[in-house]
Amino acid sequence: MGISISVDIGGTFTDFYARGDDGKTEITKTPSTHYDLSVGFMKGMKTLSRSFGTGLSEFLGQSDVVRYCTTVGTNALIERTGPKLGFITTAGFEDAIFLGRGRSWADGGSMLENKDLARIQKPAPLIQPDMVVGVRERIDSFGNVICPLTREEVREKLQILVDRGAMGFVVGLLWSFNNPVHERMIKEIIEEEYPEDYLGSMPVILSSDVSPKSAEYTRFTTTIVNAYIHGVMAEKLNKLGNELRDGGYRWPLVLVHNTGGMKKMSRTRAVLTHNAGPVAGLHGALSIGKIYGHDKIIFTDMGGTSFDIGVVTGGELKTYDFIPLIDRWRTNIPAIEVKSIGAGGGSIAWINEIMDNAMEVGPQSAGSMPGPACYDQGGREPTVTDADLVLGYLNPENYLGGDMLLDPDLSREAIKEKIADPLGIDPVEAAVRIRQVVDARMGQEVFNEVALKGHDPREFVLMACGGAGATHACGFAPYLKVQKVIVSPCSPVFGAFGASTVNISQVWEMSRTMKIFQWATQSYSEDVDAFNGVVEDLRNKAVRDLQLEGYGEDQITFKLELDMRYGMQYNLMKVVSPRLAVQGPDDFKEICDTFTQQYGEVYSPEATFPMGGINLECFHLTAMVALPLAELPSFEEKGEAPPSEALLPSREAYWAALEGFKETPVYDFDKLQVGNIIDGPALVEAKDTTYVIEPEWRFTLDRFGNAILSY
Repeated sequence: MGISISVDIGGTFTDFYARGDDGKTEITKTPSTHYDLSVGFMKGMKTLSRSFGTGLSEFLGQSDVVRYCTTVGTNALIERTGPKLGFITTAGFEDAIFLGRGRSWADGGSMLENKDLARIQKPAPLIQPDMVVGVRERIDSFGNVICPLTREEVREKLQILVDRGAMGFVVGLLWSFNNPVHERMIKEIIEEEYPEDYLGSMPVILSSDVSPKSAEYTRFTTTIVNAYIHGVMAEKLNKLGNELRDGGYRWPLVLVHNTGGMKKMSRTRAVLTHNAGPVAGLHGALSIGKIYGHDKIIFTDMGGTSFDIGVVTGGELKTYDFIPLIDRWRTNIPAIEVKSIGAGGGSIAWINEIMDNAMEVGPQSAGSMPGPACYDQGGREPTVTDADLVLGYLNPENYLGGDMLLDPDLSREAIKEKIADPLGIDPVEAAVRIRQVVDARMGQEVFNEVALKGHDPREFVLMACGGAGATHACGFAPYLKVQKVIVSPCSPVFGAFGASTVNISQVWEMSRTMKIFQWATQSYSEDVDAFNGVVEDLRNKAVRDLQLEGYGEDQITFKLELDMRYGMQYNLMKVVSPRLAVQGPDDFKEICDTFTQQYGEVYSPEATFPMGGINLECFHLTAMVALPLAELPSFEEKGEAPPSEALLPSREAYWAALEGFKETPVYDFDKLQVGNIIDGPALVEAKDTTYVIEPEWRFTLDRFGNAILSY
């Protein structure tokens, strides 16, 4: 084992977490360089190498894995910088992706945008109407070929798309997830016409490979999104990989997935990289929760651009996003659910004139460039960071360990001009309101995310992560009435830390409708071959895929999840199957009982209705290789009183509970010792964050080096 490096690119900062084989860990942050992400990436690598006391070449040569949570694909969608694609579908369904769903205009829109019905529009299509062609073919719902596909027609339609400038092809045919023979035939023809040794070789993406599931619109959009970001990611990540190899790194780049796993870049579907950073953070929260024996965890990550929320129940990640949205496109990828709202340190405060001059915070963000006004990079909009600086919580000379100096005068000027003067209040009062609004918004969103899933937030432990998490934890935690808040010393780079805890895994899916409990006869299915056949097919694909990753079949563990519903219901519920294979009706009964139990836990036992029949709609097989994870070190307690050398010069900070500015003690986090207790009000400065301890709150440094906030 050499050095393990994990990287998470955010909207404002790129976070790094490195761990050596001797247990030494280092973290750092660099501003995200959106014009070229590799610039900020390599800058962070150089900083880490200096922390390990080596040059960049030696540091990368000693590294055995670089895990990467990338936003390259998401940025390509937002900026519409992807290639010109051609779409080949079943004749008569050429307009399916443009018609969309009845309410597709609302997909991915904010609440304010969706209320503005007069001006809201559907998203601009990723593929233009003239780049869509239909071929005469038909496969029925059982996978039988009704109308054969002819090679001559495919070549004819292919030439039309090439003449119109196609740089890649998406193939999405009806019922291809049941029988992909026609999609594979089209790919074969395209590769014959444009082989790899031709300059015109073009990528071909099949819906039966990317999303072998029912529902044409989401299957097509998932495949189109994957194809759209595929080319951009391949170009930029290959460039990044080349820079790493030139620097001395010898292994493939590993990408973290939104399914909670990771794989080599060459074996990763592009669509699975969306939102990987927050999912990695949730995985990190799960790993820390296991140390304490907590199986109910609320994960929050307040960064510079967004505020991420995730929920762990039963000690595992089992909540999948019901409607996975990428930008404004509805997909059906098996992504772990992590909700994000525009509430971060860089979120902009503004006056909503339509709402009677109400002050709002976000979702717009100042980003990394120009950033908050106090960065002195040209930003003139007041942000949450500016408010924290005006209120005395942040040290302008010790931001990011002193690597970045802040200008309080610029913060005060921006708040005065854009917020205080329009409202007729002084800048301090405006800063207090900015902080209160963003804390209230985060607290309410977290409460909704937990309570609306049928849980009581008071039974959970809260993990406050992100560069601004420790600064605002005491502000939004009271909305949840949690009794314990954990802040990891890695919280400023928690997405990167979480990536270091992720295992090699992949989710394989297939839609198959099976009535496993018949309402008419009140009997369980006996069709074990159909069930076991699907599982075996998925298992063979998973084993083959992970063997190409370099792992043996004996290293792989499997988990089967099933999308199920009561007969005639629309919504599905994903349940973990108690069995990978079935032998008869008794096994189907066990699966149905598991579904009924979990359904009752979410919607109440009175809502269950097994006598109405139970249908199985989709199989999800997770194949995982568990990697050895380094344990967090444990330290001896040194006493409750902080050492004198940990005390820094005090400064005035504003405390709403004390109705004004008060001289506040300030501590150096790196000089605190295990067991130290600090009662609020107080400030604790770490390299990449500041702990704001409100009055009546208590800060305790526990034996794992985590800060425990309680009141």
